[in-house]
Amino acid sequence: MENNIKAGDDINNPLSYFFSRDGDDERPSNREILSYAVGATGQNMSSGFITGRVTYFYENHVVPGASAHYAGKIMTASIVWDAINDILVGGIVDKRRHEPYRKMRPYLLYFPPVIGVIAALMFVSFFPNDLLRLAYLVFCYFIWDLLYSFQETGMWGMLPLSSPHSARRARVTQWVTIGANLGGYLPKAFPVAWDILEKNGMDEKTIFILFAFLFGLGGELLSMRAAKFRERIDSPVHDEESFLKTITVLRHNPKLLLIGAAKTIHEVYPRINRTYFYQSAFRDSHAMGGGTAETLYETLSSVPGAFSVFFANKLIDRFGGMKRSLIISQIAVIAARFIAYGIGVAPGCRYDTVHGYIIMCVIISLSSVFTSFMEIAHRSLINDSIDEVELKTGLRTEGISASAINFARKITVSLQSLIMNVTLYRFLGYKAAPGDRDYIYHQSEKFYRWQYPIFMLGPVIGEALYIVIILFVKDNRARQEEIERLLEQKRRENAENRFSVKNTESEAGE
Repeated sequence: MENNIKAGDDINNPLSYFFSRDGDDERPSNREILSYAVGATGQNMSSGFITGRVTYFYENHVVPGASAHYAGKIMTASIVWDAINDILVGGIVDKRRHEPYRKMRPYLLYFPPVIGVIAALMFVSFFPNDLLRLAYLVFCYFIWDLLYSFQETGMWGMLPLSSPHSARRARVTQWVTIGANLGGYLPKAFPVAWDILEKNGMDEKTIFILFAFLFGLGGELLSMRAAKFRERIDSPVHDEESFLKTITVLRHNPKLLLIGAAKTIHEVYPRINRTYFYQSAFRDSHAMGGGTAETLYETLSSVPGAFSVFFANKLIDRFGGMKRSLIISQIAVIAARFIAYGIGVAPGCRYDTVHGYIIMCVIISLSSVFTSFMEIAHRSLINDSIDEVELKTGLRTEGISASAINFARKITVSLQSLIMNVTLYRFLGYKAAPGDRDYIYHQSEKFYRWQYPIFMLGPVIGEALYIVIILFVKDNRARQEEIERLLEQKRRENAENRFSVKNTESEAGE
């Protein structure tokens, strides 16, 4: 078989992307990949701030008091809207007629400025009463969410179109994932800026509005860089196919369905929010408070993973492919959790002591080396699966495939909230005490006894179930190369047929 890797492709050095502008009809230039990754950074920076802060802003600054709880209910109800519009948007994207090699570009070039303006205006309400302000939130948020679904489908639907060869797609996926992760981290720095600005005299409401424009609008404008990336696979629309078939074609993609199910079941386990756990675990500590412990855990436990993602594809090759990497990563995480739990309950080295806490963070951080490339492996497998569907059905399904994964993610978020609520209030008997600063001292003995086992070992259930489902995913490199060869031949024949038909029509017209 012909070798698809050309001179200039440095498989072992992902940093080579930054030092070359060479590209062709099959191999994206490094400059394009950088633009794509920067676009993903901007998009995630914007959405991360909006989804993470808008509810707090409305509850505390727009409709405080008796109407505050309605803002939270509106955000909860939006999950249903999310689920509906994701599937519809995916079908529309796949069914919309477009110029050749321009399937995703409009959603990455024309939508971001509108999305950014709406995102910023969500934090600027001019209405005189609570009802109108809430109606304004509903209107802005639901329009923002609908348009963002198109942009998100375009952003991740571009990956399968980035190259006809899976090895190159995997490297594009790696860098776009790095960019997206960076964009997700940036809004987490907001509380630090919030503290600094507030201590220097700026009021909280103004701070939120300022960052809504900086992150919400600024991030979306930055995301337009992704439109610089050139699609390398044409995705013609088949007029004879119905809109319903465009959606139901997913049944031909068991790999995507299994990955979506695995990602969902991965989060189905007894869970306790980190904030509750750390506030309780360090309630009597003089060395550090719960907030400090939580922040340090978030930081320390992710550092090795943040660095290892730069070498993700090399690690994946060492582990023997995408599927084996996913299984090995979950086994490593399960082992790390059991080790951390054992150390955390050992006499003289408990999790609520500083040294025990540090050891626990180190163990979990080492396991993050394995989990850091999971999203790259997931997306790479899904990209390959779209080729399989095209070979089976003749249809390209980037839109509905990206939407299906987004749908699974949003369903997962809902399940997480439901399971945490049941774990906290039904099983642990958690008692919320508004206005009582010492509420964490007033919990039951059962809460204090079970919080650490649930926090550390609860995820093992989801991780074990995840492995069971991933075992059924097919990941055959030789088969993928054969699919790519057959598709290349099929696309060439289709292009020749279209050219022949066009010439015949032209001659008939004359």
